[in-house]
Amino acid sequence: MGLLLSFQSLAMTKQSETRNEIDFWLKTIPQLITLRPMPSKDGHFPDPAVRRGFQQRLLRWYARYRRDLPWRKTSDPYKILVSEVMLQQTQVDRVIPKYKEFLRKYPSIEELAGASVRDVEATWRPLGYNIRPVRLHAIAKEAVRRRGGKLPDSLEELQTLKGVGRYTAGAVMSFAFRKDAAILDTNVMRLLHRVFLGPGDPKRSKATKRLWDLSAALIPKGRGYDFNQALMDFGAMVCTARLPACPTCPMRQICVSYPWTPDRNSRNRTGRSRRSVKEGSS
Repeated sequence: MGLLLSFQSLAMTKQSETRNEIDFWLKTIPQLITLRPMPSKDGHFPDPAVRRGFQQRLLRWYARYRRDLPWRKTSDPYKILVSEVMLQQTQVDRVIPKYKEFLRKYPSIEELAGASVRDVEATWRPLGYNIRPVRLHAIAKEAVRRRGGKLPDSLEELQTLKGVGRYTAGAVMSFAFRKDAAILDTNVMRLLHRVFLGPGDPKRSKATKRLWDLSAALIPKGRGYDFNQALMDFGAMVCTARLPACPTCPMRQICVSYPWTPDRNSRNRTGRSRRSVKEGSS
């Protein structure tokens, strides 16, 4: 409001400007201000209108550009768990052929549980991070022994399984059980940090909780599956780590980092960013 009053005062002194030009800017400035994500009065999350704008832009983009991935053609919790474990720290293009091969050999959680750890590790190669197949095998054995071959359908119970963290549990809940569970992988973390918090390192400990809270708060009710898939695709395809597509990004009007540049990101890490948006936890 202070900015608007200052502009009105300045506009009245510019005798050379036409009345139409003044009216235009008086109408435009408030619109530009409200487009930027701002904290709500209670210091929690960005304004509901900004959240809706983010949701709508993201889902429209996803409807047009979503990736065709094999694990999106199933709702089997076991197969989705396999894909999520494989995707940890591994590029999608490398995972696709190995995912298909792995499920041809172990098409069910019972068959994985009945295999030897050595065979599972051999099938996993050369994806790397070889503790992952060991943990996946242990999860399969526990599910068969204690749960009749079923994976838990609650976030809390999933996280009791060794090797299943908060992100993997959220992904399984969202993509297999169609629950509105938050996710926060590297791509989602980067996207939400840039749009709502500003440039800088999203992996800072203080930012992580805020990003988890934001990820949960942004999910449109009943749309967790599509929304979370869209977050991951958008982070991987548009809001990329090194060369984000800022000029054509549908979020550019609400993104507090727009336009993102490596120099600006580096400045933010030293505490000299031009702007940021505060938002608290839920």
